[in-house]
Amino acid sequence: MPAHAKESSTAHPASAPLTERQEARRRRILHASAQLASRGGFDAVQMREVAESSQVALGTLYRYFPSKVHLLVATMQDQLEHMHGTLRKKPPAGETAAERVAETLMRAFRALQREPHLADAMVRALTFADRSVSPEVDQVSRQTTAIILDAMGLDDPTPEQLSAVRVIEHTWHSALITWLSGRASIAQVKIDIETVCRLIDLTEPARGGASRRRDRG
Repeated sequence: MPAHAKESSTAHPASAPLTERQEARRRRILHASAQLASRGGFDAVQMREVAESSQVALGTLYRYFPSKVHLLVATMQDQLEHMHGTLRKKPPAGETAAERVAETLMRAFRALQREPHLADAMVRALTFADRSVSPEVDQVSRQTTAIILDAMGLDDPTPEQLSAVRVIEHTWHSALITWLSGRASIAQVKIDIETVCRLIDLTEPARGGASRRRDRG
């Protein structure tokens, strides 16, 4: 995923603490967005249809998500959050951090592969996102980073490790784009992901270094 930009000073209803009722409404909106995108991709997600499907007023929908791009980027963050929960229930089995991260990202990739229209809609939204969407893009990046760090088994990564994670995010995002556009096969995506994950081996701190590994036992 793209590196996160500086947060906009513009207030976003979606980023403020939500009441239980507001959170339920937001979840209905995200579910409707994902359903429409799954059926017809980016163009199928029309704000009026999302409002009708989620049973909220159109004005209310725009208060939560000022545009379709805001909505679809938030939908991607929501999908990644669900993936993260699934991955935690069945952690990757690789022996090295690089192997575990590659396995994790390929599992996430295959989950998106099962919903190509949805994946295309979310990636297009990320591509179209401007500064006004920075908070939502930040959430996608933070969620992707959390997934990778979990696979690495790190609580306190070094700056070098975080740099490697950012490069891995960029590569994963680019691989998704090239696959969606028909310019890369799944086999090529796997090779690219495994190759970039080897950067992790280069950032392994010396024994007693700054990063703390989680107890994976």
